[in-house]
Amino acid sequence: MSGIGVKPQPDVLDVERVREDFPILGRRVHGKPLVYLDNAATTQKPQPVLDALFRYYTGSNANVHRGVHLLSQEATDAFEAGRVSVQRFLNAAHASEIIFTRNASEGVNLVAESFGRLKVRAADEIVITGMEHHSNIVPWQLLCERTGAILRVVPITDEGELRLDEMERLLTERTRLVAVTHLSNALGTVNPIPTIVEMAHHHGAAVLVDGAQAAYHMPVDVQALGCDFYVVTGHKLYGPTGIGALYGRQALLEAMPPYQGGGDMIRSVTFEKTTYNDLPHKFEAGTPHIAGVVGLGAAVEYIRGIGLDRIAVHERDLLEYATARLNEVPGLRLIGTARHKASILSFVLDGVHPHDIGTIVDREGVAIRTGHHCAQPVMERFGIPATARASLAVYNTRSDIDALIRALRKVREVFA
Repeated sequence: MSGIGVKPQPDVLDVERVREDFPILGRRVHGKPLVYLDNAATTQKPQPVLDALFRYYTGSNANVHRGVHLLSQEATDAFEAGRVSVQRFLNAAHASEIIFTRNASEGVNLVAESFGRLKVRAADEIVITGMEHHSNIVPWQLLCERTGAILRVVPITDEGELRLDEMERLLTERTRLVAVTHLSNALGTVNPIPTIVEMAHHHGAAVLVDGAQAAYHMPVDVQALGCDFYVVTGHKLYGPTGIGALYGRQALLEAMPPYQGGGDMIRSVTFEKTTYNDLPHKFEAGTPHIAGVVGLGAAVEYIRGIGLDRIAVHERDLLEYATARLNEVPGLRLIGTARHKASILSFVLDGVHPHDIGTIVDREGVAIRTGHHCAQPVMERFGIPATARASLAVYNTRSDIDALIRALRKVREVFA
């Protein structure tokens, strides 16, 4: 594809060539080369995405769906091409099943509000899990408060895996929706989504999958997964901030009421009655983040150009290497040791607060995340206030892991 410097090969990922596409990786931090291991919070942006944003703002900047002049037509074409790119990336059946949002959180809130109004009543039940990000907890709490529905929580094991036997026990004829993360941002656990979908559908419940962490690490096929909703966020897909997408099955989206009111989501308006637009526009009120969609489209095409299968193999090797190296550090304990994991290495270090870990390794040029990672129930489950978290992306290398290990040895020296 034009603008992508990486030529797909069957098995081998040329990581050094990939790194050349990310300008920020050339900078220094505190006099040290940047080692960026905070990808679960946000990824860095490749040059093709930056170029797409620049081209839009300097060549085609105009509002979409509303103009007959050339710039508006070009902007509309670029915007809708972004939708098709996301459709292909997730293998949705129709482009109209892709709704643009600000982020994955807004996608969850859209479903909670709209699906909730359509389907959820007092004494109905929503099932979530003990490893969810706050964004996949709070909207369901709000829905339950509003409707009188009941929130059920599937527990997790000491290794950070879902208790599927408990999920089966919690699912009843009153269950209206199951909301589950595909890949835990705090533990790295990859959940068996097809199995969960089959269990939920057996009880007549819909399934929303939070794919914010998963979609940039592994191929996602929403039709094969069988889920009813899937949310992603652009800034973790090597794309811009402030843009995300919700996949929803067409029949469900058509039945659901609008989430917000405004321009573009209407067909006609009078003071007596408003009729709503077709999908996907029914759920996209007001001027959208046009540049964000253009950038997101470029980002997913960039990922497809490399190949998610190849990315997954590369990151699996890195995860195995990093796990082994971290286990060499005295006093270090990994939080999240599921059999099926990806990309996330959360850990605690005896006698050292995670914030101190993060501060010291930053002085060595290594960027990691510390805190509860918007997953406070996970921290409570493991009896800790916070973890340090290193998270991987396509441009990371074994050398990055080695730099982290050297920085952690500095932490041990300080707190010896």
